[in-house]
Amino acid sequence: MGGVSDQDLFADGGGDPARPLADRMRPRDLNEFMGQAHIVGEGKPLRQAIESDRLHSMIFWGPPGTGKTTLARLIARHSGARFLSLSAVLAGVKEIRAAVDRARQTKAAEGRPTVLFIDEVHRFNKAQQDAFLPHVEDGTVVFIGATTENPSFELNNALLSRARTYVLKALDADELERILVQALGDRERGLGGRHAPPDGQLLRLIAEAADGDARRGLNLLELAADLSPAGEISRDAVEEVIGGGLRRFDKGGEAFYDQISALHKSLRGSSPDAALYWLCRMLDGGCDPLYLARRVVRMASEDIGNADPRALEIALNAWETQERLGSPEGELAIAQAVLYLACAPKSNAAYMAYKAAMRDARELGSLEVPLHLRNAPTRLMKELGYGKAYRYAHDEPDAYAAGESYFPDGMAPRSYYRPVERGLEIKIAEKLARLAELDRKARPGAGR
Repeated sequence: MGGVSDQDLFADGGGDPARPLADRMRPRDLNEFMGQAHIVGEGKPLRQAIESDRLHSMIFWGPPGTGKTTLARLIARHSGARFLSLSAVLAGVKEIRAAVDRARQTKAAEGRPTVLFIDEVHRFNKAQQDAFLPHVEDGTVVFIGATTENPSFELNNALLSRARTYVLKALDADELERILVQALGDRERGLGGRHAPPDGQLLRLIAEAADGDARRGLNLLELAADLSPAGEISRDAVEEVIGGGLRRFDKGGEAFYDQISALHKSLRGSSPDAALYWLCRMLDGGCDPLYLARRVVRMASEDIGNADPRALEIALNAWETQERLGSPEGELAIAQAVLYLACAPKSNAAYMAYKAAMRDARELGSLEVPLHLRNAPTRLMKELGYGKAYRYAHDEPDAYAAGESYFPDGMAPRSYYRPVERGLEIKIAEKLARLAELDRKARPGAGR
């Protein structure tokens, strides 16, 4: 019936190979449920409510693949409740009424409650939310909503006040690895018996690529298994499914890329004449001037950066000139930019800082924004501690909150950007050193 899913939670069917691995491996009880120990760990309020069958309406707010749907199913299963599921993308008021009618019939005929699960509940408009609110109030259904969006902005206050909000967190790489190991070893529902487990390094690659999303991790594992020879999961398959296979620009094979390399290294080496020669070699060979203009912009950031910020502006101007005038007039602007960049002071500090920060972003996953750095425009967010103890820099001496940390909780402060003693970065380094000294005074033992 129009978007209403009524599922028999006690008919497992987990071994059906036609179902995706992520669906087959759904936890069957709380002991199999991975992650979210802050709300379902031993002694936590939600776990106590589940184990004592104290059903109440709730909202699960968290990133994709963190177990929102699975947790709702487990709650219904543990309580012996009927589980009705609606997708807010597909359902309307008609489907809500149909679900409520089923819940009434179940209560009258069997005496058991009904859990009405609304996936992506933030997609419901005000009228749709209002349609099931009375049935939540009178106990016809126990409402569980799942959302990836901030419920403070997306849900009615009336609904928020009648449901408890639980914040689910992205799974860490260790938790994801354990889920992958379970799937590899499970002969009934998983991949057990079909593929030998890959080495730990490959599993870690998949776990990190999943970025906190268990469903994504299992999907990647299943894809890698499908692409692998029988009996093993290969490194090539893993790299294929997590890499996306970015295509390279190709004009003339190895010789073409050798010339690009020569241009870049001549510019980096502050040899304007050699850089100009290699530019002209490539233009004469038929290279697209716009491709060269894009590469020159990259060189401006990678090899000069903040030592001379004008370099990036000049490179962008050359690109725009080529787009506006075309050949051959625009090519002169590219040549002018190449000469300027070759003569400019060099710094790869911005480039190296970017690479180091990106490496941390990929390896550490989706660390949460600290509460004191979050905005708190709603009551719920304030109750959750958003914005508490934030120091407004403009109210501090020199407009600098000395000793403040802006990194995620549990992540030690990093020093990515290290200005060189050339060009404008000399001044930048002096300022950062002064701020670092203020930090040391505010919190002894800590650096910038």
